[in-house]
Amino acid sequence: MVDRRRFLARSIVLTAAAMPAVIHAQKVPSSSDSDPELLSSMRTRLARELDDPALAATLAPSILNVGFEWTSPMRPAADLRAVIAYSFGNRLAADPKAQPEPGPVNEVLADTVVRVHKLLPSGSRIYAQWEIAHFLTAKYGFKDVVSIEPVIAADGTVTYLSTDGVAEAAVKRAGGTAAIGPVAVVGHRDHAKRCVLTSRGRGMDAWVAKEVSLPVEYDAESGQPWTRRRDLYLLHDMAAQMMMLRAAKIAEAYPKG
Repeated sequence: MVDRRRFLARSIVLTAAAMPAVIHAQKVPSSSDSDPELLSSMRTRLARELDDPALAATLAPSILNVGFEWTSPMRPAADLRAVIAYSFGNRLAADPKAQPEPGPVNEVLADTVVRVHKLLPSGSRIYAQWEIAHFLTAKYGFKDVVSIEPVIAADGTVTYLSTDGVAEAAVKRAGGTAAIGPVAVVGHRDHAKRCVLTSRGRGMDAWVAKEVSLPVEYDAESGQPWTRRRDLYLLHDMAAQMMMLRAAKIAEAYPKG
């Protein structure tokens, strides 16, 4: 197993490296109608700073979307046919060579999965990152959760699964997006927008169940420093969204590479 410091370093590097993969025709929704006064102000200020009104008009909607819009697209739970749950933080194990422990925020996320799952049609599957799956099994006795586990190499090194890595693994485990059907995304409230975008980037018909509030707690002892405080996490998430948008824009501008 990797030690704590190497695990954290690999987590940061691999998360950033995975961002360009989420480009599968995923387009960030237009922000032009969400707050026209703010958008106009942003365009004016950017035009002055960049000395380029046309470029300012192009960039402002993306900055508005990433920095100011955090509400996830929602549908009634009755319309959805599966759950996909993304973890948030963890706790480093006492043994520095051991895999991290799930941590308290992921227990709250597991509680949320249970509430959402009860609203879905009978037989709906659950695809959950291992930190959440642990509590679904140990605390609630679920026996058919599809647990998305970290990748452990022959030498014991752990490959951290990014949000996109979890989405990709879930699709593979399901046998394709058609087998999953419309899916309820469960994630931390500040992570959920990106979870939905990433799930959709992997071809899923992804939504947040409108009847259930998502967790807002942060763990000051999380093994992932960016998940310890809200100000740090929001900067992390905005950077990740920008990387996704960057990849999508490059692919749109130069589809042949």
